Amino acid sequence: MKLSRRQTLTALTATAGASVLPKVTQATPMVKAAESFKVCLNLSTIRGHKLGLIGELETASKAGFRSVEIWMDTYQEYLKTHTTADLRKRLSDLGLTVQNCIGFAPWIVNDDAARQKGVEQLKREMGLLAEIGCKRTAAPAIGMQTPDAPLVDLYRAAERYRAILDLSDQTGVIPQLELWGFSKNLNKLSEVMFVAIESKHPSARVLLDIYHIYKGGTAQASLPLVGKPAIEVFHVNDYPATLDRATITDADRVYPGDGVAPIRETLMLIKDPAKPIVLSLEVFNKGYYAQPADVVARNSFAKMQAMVKGV
Repeated sequence: MKLSRRQTLTALTATAGASVLPKVTQATPMVKAAESFKVCLNLSTIRGHKLGLIGELETASKAGFRSVEIWMDTYQEYLKTHTTADLRKRLSDLGLTVQNCIGFAPWIVNDDAARQKGVEQLKREMGLLAEIGCKRTAAPAIGMQTPDAPLVDLYRAAERYRAILDLSDQTGVIPQLELWGFSKNLNKLSEVMFVAIESKHPSARVLLDIYHIYKGGTAQASLPLVGKPAIEVFHVNDYPATLDRATITDADRVYPGDGVAPIRETLMLIKDPAKPIVLSLEVFNKGYYAQPADVVARNSFAKMQAMVKGV
């Protein structure tokens, strides 16, 4: 049967749509609205209290959190006197899951010898994280973030990101390519996404942040261009109206809802119907560090609960 031009175009359009839009089956269940996000505490929020890893974990758990992001230096300090088995048990007793780790291995630098040491460092850190069930680690452009750093070729950056993604095939811990708005390199979503895509690795993921999106000048309208699988953890915080992009710093971040950031609009843009996204509160506020740690943790949990309500 000979098809008309209109029939042919109709058939092609239907076929294309079928290839792009995944079918919703029992294997890909839709996530209920209440399960769209998991609230998490990045332990930076109480890092200034100098509680040590166990003190931080206990404080987060008592406040109501069931997910945390730890810091590698605090974890390694703990391991000087304890084992990974000790920490697994403590996490289980506290009802906590370590969703991600903040580390600073220099995997992206231009110097070949320094970069190789950074990759080896990251591999060791991934091994330690795997032993406590953590499946992610942050991968910012450490070593290439200062104003006097050279601009890294994005194709080279993609090759270097691919190299640490290959480590994830061995360890099960996936490096999350982090956007830093203040950095000389990888300070915009366009750069981070280029490197992630050009890495050509199926496990490539990006770690974004309300504050860093603002600081780096990424337009909120760009967020829908990020493929849904690419975001597993998203850092949340807020910022005051009195500070512009040029002058705002890490320490100026505040609780969600206490500033002017378009948080709820952002959450609607990144919301994934197929899986919950971990929303981790990351602030470095000296005013909070001056308050009791348990008060900060309880306030953090309450602010996070209010933030996701109805989204």
